[in-house]
Amino acid sequence: MTERNFGKVAVLLGGRSAEREISLQSGQAVLTALLESGVDAQAFDPAQQSLEMLKQQGFDRAFIALHGRFGEDGTIQGVLEWLGIPYTGSGVMASALAMDKWRTKLVWQAAGIRSPRFETLQENSHFEQVAENLGLPLIIKPAREGSTIGLSKVRHKEDVAAAYQLAAQHDALVLAEEFIVGKELTVAILGETPLPIVRIEVAGDLYDYEAKYLSDATQYFCPSGLPAEQEKAIQQQALQAYRVLGCQGWGRVDLILDAAGEFYFLEANTSPGMTNHSLVPMAARTAGIPFAELVLNILDRSHVE
Repeated sequence: MTERNFGKVAVLLGGRSAEREISLQSGQAVLTALLESGVDAQAFDPAQQSLEMLKQQGFDRAFIALHGRFGEDGTIQGVLEWLGIPYTGSGVMASALAMDKWRTKLVWQAAGIRSPRFETLQENSHFEQVAENLGLPLIIKPAREGSTIGLSKVRHKEDVAAAYQLAAQHDALVLAEEFIVGKELTVAILGETPLPIVRIEVAGDLYDYEAKYLSDATQYFCPSGLPAEQEKAIQQQALQAYRVLGCQGWGRVDLILDAAGEFYFLEANTSPGMTNHSLVPMAARTAGIPFAELVLNILDRSHVE
């Protein structure tokens, strides 16, 4: 895989979402890897340049390193298809569906894929009744945000309303979700191949924005330390969860493994972090795939629907 195969590549980074800073880091890591591999790649920030410039500047492909809204929710994918520029990752429908945690759950529910119990919340919801229905503690979160932005763990039923108000600042669609006690796991998928599972241990009791990006106390284990048979079962169910949403190219599926050995899928990410310390590159390294090779592999799978 060389420059001749890929032509001129735009690395889409930054953007307008609440995850802009993380996207800038992901994009820079991807850009560096492509340049070091001899690919004719350039950074392109949709927040600073019109997307029409992608065509005018003669880009042949796009590596999407955008996170969150306008990056992994189907909008940029739709523009790229309109422009006829092949891009990395999932298509319009799968991107939009995976970004919406409520509709993801509905699809998984229909497919028999276990996910924590939930209810949608509105301004006039009976918040204390929701807490009684789902049990405490529970998670309140915007349905269409990433990186746990706007997420709260609620331990007292009188705090549900405030948690709803926080989440509603980020999205009109808010979820209340049963809190599952267990091990935080993530399964990266490259093409149709699940990579080794990453197990996450946080210093507190919640893998939130601070634990993901700011804390030095969060620990990651890959290999995960799970029994081989259990790891394989989780990988295969993660692949099914990924497929039923229509995802392709690459992605990541997050889940919780409880003490009884049951696993509950939380969400799918169609444009995961790609810094050198992110979870997909970590899983790839364990599988013997260096970062630069991972980036080229993802780019090689770029497509137009």
